[in-house]
Amino acid sequence: MMAFENDGDLAAHLADQAGKILLQVRASGVFGGKSLGKAGDQTANQFLVHALREQRPEDGLLSEEEKDNAERLAKERVWIVDPVDGTREYGEERADWAVHVGMAVGGKPALGAVALPGLDAVMRSDQPGTIPPAPDVLRMVVSRTRPAREATEVAQRIGAELVGMGSAGAKAMAVLRGEVDIYLHSGGQYEWDSCAPVAVALGWGLHCSRIDGSPLIYNQQDVYMPDLLICRKEHAERVLTEVAALG
Repeated sequence: MMAFENDGDLAAHLADQAGKILLQVRASGVFGGKSLGKAGDQTANQFLVHALREQRPEDGLLSEEEKDNAERLAKERVWIVDPVDGTREYGEERADWAVHVGMAVGGKPALGAVALPGLDAVMRSDQPGTIPPAPDVLRMVVSRTRPAREATEVAQRIGAELVGMGSAGAKAMAVLRGEVDIYLHSGGQYEWDSCAPVAVALGWGLHCSRIDGSPLIYNQQDVYMPDLLICRKEHAERVLTEVAALG
């Protein structure tokens, strides 16, 4: 058995391996439609949950695909995972889906790894890279199926181009990859949708907050999170001001 003393190495390894498992499930050719998403979710979840309980038995754990355990609320360190972020995109063999392995410490998004299996990439909070410079016309990433009103209106106000994309993790990582500049979401998510991406974005020096500018807090009893903003620090004040102006 491999023992991972470093949390960052463990998060990255698990996200990467879960992504490879998901690709194998899809390539098996025995699932289709909703059954593929269900099989992928359950298989990747079992791997992640059992691996974390083996490697970090004293930590708390919250997974989208696992029955919640209130014991996590008393834990300082809590792993928050999403085995398949973007089940629809995964099933459609698109690249804009992700695997999230994050950790909250004292409610703060302290560490994370986001795997983008369709792009053969894993992005880590503890190994930041260089984000390409922003273009003259900013790009705001939104849901490819349900763009939020606040995002589309703010984009219009600041003259930003809208870019449709799938999962939350893919959207957040697109900012790091220099494909877009602003991720503004107001349609509601859950802790597992953003913990790992936010941790990675913070590690790379980006601004991350609620759309009213308040901090994102994790390992709450109610895991619903109404909104978030991930962007370059130099754009944060302008975006937050425009959101506030919308009322």
